[in-house]
Amino acid sequence: PCWQVEDFVVARECARCSSFEVKTLPECVPTGFIEKILCPTSKREDVKSCRSAVMEAHVFWRFVGTMMCVAAVFAVLVVCRQRVLDRKALEKVRKQIESI
Repeated sequence: PCWQVEDFVVARECARCSSFEVKTLPECVPTGFIEKILCPTSKREDVKSCRSAVMEAHVFWRFVGTMMCVAAVFAVLVVCRQRVLDRKALEKVRKQIESI
C-alpha cells in the first residue's frame, strides 16, 4: 500500500463499510471501518482499515457497564457471605457462653 511507504492525505474520514464493501474489500474485515487515502507522489487512491472513535467509545462504555454489573454482583455476594460468617461466629460464642 502506498500509505505505508509515502506521505498521504485522507480523502474520506473513517467510516463504516457498506455491505458491498464488506464483501469486496479485505480492509473492512478487521474493524468494519475504512478510510480512503490519496498518495500524491504515486497518484494512487487506496483504502485502509481504521478504528472509529465512536465505535471505540461504545466498546469502552459497554466494558465499563459490564464491569460495574460484575462488581455489583460480587459486592452482594461478599455481603451475603459476611452475614453467614457473622451468624456462625455469634452461634459459636453463644454455645461457648451456654456451656459455662
